[in-house]
Amino acid sequence: MSFLVNPIAHATTRQVHAEQTNTNLPDKSKDLELGKTDDKIDYLARAQWLRAAVLGANDGLVSVASLMIGVGAVSSTAKAMLVSGLAGLIAGACSMAIGEFVSVYTQYDIEMNLIEQGKVNDENEDKEPLANPLLAAGASALAFSIGGILPLLAGAFIQSWGVRLGVVLAVTSFALLAFGWFGGRLGGAKPYKSSLRVLIGGWMAMLVTFAILKVFGLIFHVKVNS
Repeated sequence: MSFLVNPIAHATTRQVHAEQTNTNLPDKSKDLELGKTDDKIDYLARAQWLRAAVLGANDGLVSVASLMIGVGAVSSTAKAMLVSGLAGLIAGACSMAIGEFVSVYTQYDIEMNLIEQGKVNDENEDKEPLANPLLAAGASALAFSIGGILPLLAGAFIQSWGVRLGVVLAVTSFALLAFGWFGGRLGGAKPYKSSLRVLIGGWMAMLVTFAILKVFGLIFHVKVNS
């Protein structure tokens, strides 16, 4: 019987060895930006800066584009869209900065209060550094400005009303897809789903703004000509 047992034993040994070899093979799935394997990516740790960066830029893009398209519903001049877009860019960046500053400073006060009460060990090496309100405010304002400058530069200087709206819509749509894909990829979600959500949301914002301003202009006979 030994001539039957030995081949079976050798085959089993080779199978176990192959399974162990396959188990020890490194995971080839890499993160796009950081080059880390999927099991080493802490997506929760990315949430705070991802929100301030990608979502801030998306807010700026949608806000300024919707404002310009809304003004375009009651005005055919490039100057009106330029002024409205610029005002929206400045006001939005300031608003984002102030809101982020207040929010992060509140978080900072809570963390400092816990440290003073001894509930958190400030000397713990693994503890993340305290949030910086000024840095968060600056990053939020910068992200909003980067997003908002795209539609402003795309269509504000085009004289033809129809072409201007079309260019603003096209540039904004492309940027929405890019922001959605980038945010989904960094957040661990499926990029195409994230891109579609962001794109549809941006389209809805621009459509609602244009429709309401158009109806408002028709009812109250508002027409900006200069």
